[in-house]
Amino acid sequence: FSGWWSDRTGRRKPFVIGGYGLSAFSKPLLALAAGWPFVLLMRLADRSGKGLRSAARDALIADYTGEKDRGKAFGLHRAMDSMGAVLGPLLALWFMSHYGESPEAYRKVFLWAFLPAALGVMLLFIVKERPFSAKFKKPSFGWGIFNKDLKVFLLVNLVFYLGNSSDAFLILRAKDMGLSMVTVILAYVLYNLVYSLASLPAGILADRLGKRRVFFIGLLVFSAVYFGFALLGDPKWIWMLFAVYGLYTAMTDGVGKAYVSVLVGESHRATALGAYNMIAGLAGFLASLAAGLLWTAL
Repeated sequence: FSGWWSDRTGRRKPFVIGGYGLSAFSKPLLALAAGWPFVLLMRLADRSGKGLRSAARDALIADYTGEKDRGKAFGLHRAMDSMGAVLGPLLALWFMSHYGESPEAYRKVFLWAFLPAALGVMLLFIVKERPFSAKFKKPSFGWGIFNKDLKVFLLVNLVFYLGNSSDAFLILRAKDMGLSMVTVILAYVLYNLVYSLASLPAGILADRLGKRRVFFIGLLVFSAVYFGFALLGDPKWIWMLFAVYGLYTAMTDGVGKAYVSVLVGESHRATALGAYNMIAGLAGFLASLAAGLLWTAL
């Protein structure tokens, strides 16, 4: 819905700033939590911020780049975002190794996490929105505004994400293979590191070979990784599997958004990107729910 509203108003920044701001201010408030209801409320605020900003932010990236460089632009964004996912857990591990794992230590972690988030929000005020190049038309709302190619791509993603459960199940699988929690965390950091380093090259490759082609190669990589997690029982394979999993994400996350952005005009861009994110989120939720039930039953 936020993507459609961004298109309708012709604005991107208010949604991006509001979304990042909501997520940023929910983090330090976790330090005040005295029970799970407040934690749940803050997590909902954080995820709501992500939903508010994502489509408008991705549309803003697309607005500033030509179609030939769209994969590169989204790849750079995903590289920088995932590098934060590398440094964040490492800093948290270092912090807890010095201050322990007491409730007070966790509160300090949440308070310190506010600083980079707040800095990011302040930097957003420097960004200038690019005016629409064509006469702006307020978009309608509904499936009919998308062309055939985009509808097919969204349908493919719906089918795929119905089989793509949360990464938490890969972490549980690694634990079942006998790895310690610290080792599992480091393996997941490796995944994010590969994801970060490969995102920009994957975006450049998508611009040269075709975004759809690179995206579907990424889906094949995903299938190979999940077969590996299912069939390989030796813990030594975990490092390779998480590393290759990083390649899958690099070849699909930013590339998929870049492909969606070239299939629609600028007046429907945030709406289309919002639909793409919505399908991934809802289908992924159903997949994770089903995976959780199967994990418990089996």
